[in-house]
Amino acid sequence: MGGSLAGALRPHCRSVVGVARRSESIEEALECGLVDGGTLNLADGLAGADVVVLATPVRVILQQLTEIGPLLPSGCLLMDLGSTKTEIVAAMADLPEHVQPLGGHPMCGKESSGIEVAEPDIYQDATFILTPLPRTSTEALRLGRELVEAAGSRPLILGAERQDFLVGTVSHLPYLLACALVATADATTSADPAAWRIVAGGYRDTTRVAGSDVTMMTDILLTNRDEILEAVEVFQGQIRRLARLIESGSEDEIRVALQQIRQERLRMYP
Repeated sequence: MGGSLAGALRPHCRSVVGVARRSESIEEALECGLVDGGTLNLADGLAGADVVVLATPVRVILQQLTEIGPLLPSGCLLMDLGSTKTEIVAAMADLPEHVQPLGGHPMCGKESSGIEVAEPDIYQDATFILTPLPRTSTEALRLGRELVEAAGSRPLILGAERQDFLVGTVSHLPYLLACALVATADATTSADPAAWRIVAGGYRDTTRVAGSDVTMMTDILLTNRDEILEAVEVFQGQIRRLARLIESGSEDEIRVALQQIRQERLRMYP
């Protein structure tokens, strides 16, 4: 996501500098035209920056916040791309006063990761959640909006707790459901070689996100536990309800339930 954002913003910025742990990542980013320069040295990468974006797993972001705060230039806008916000925003509140913090969460992505699969167009028409702190200045928020719009996304201002509640159901729960479906198929049909010859779009589509980076998803699950567990509980009730209808054999009741769900899906995506 960081490489994709760098590529999307490069035409609109004075200079885009990438900071990475491996020289191979920097070389790849340069070859792909995603950045103007790169470094393995954090202090060098931050020197003179107007905007810094942290594009790492959530718990790494939490560690980085304490490390980079003193290294940032005065007035620098510090953003992140973390998928959960409550813990990150709380940590941002402790940044040095000369830093302007702004939480960020782009609602786009791919199950694959790494600079080699960076895709600048992935931000086009995506919702990009911004979570300002009470200390975030009007000018810093304006700059964050401009950055998001320059990448082709639509900014949406949400508080940290509200965003974590929402994405717990519409983003994080689907990952668990995809994982559960893969595990179910593995436990039931995978021994039959015909199973993978008849797999069609439904299974592929619903299990796609199960291929997401495990480190990234583990951080998300552990930093949004309460909201995700509440969503899981509601889902369990819904799947049990549908199972009971099938068990009852009542065609009319099954049709009514499925039609209501179908209409709700069509309302969400006309």
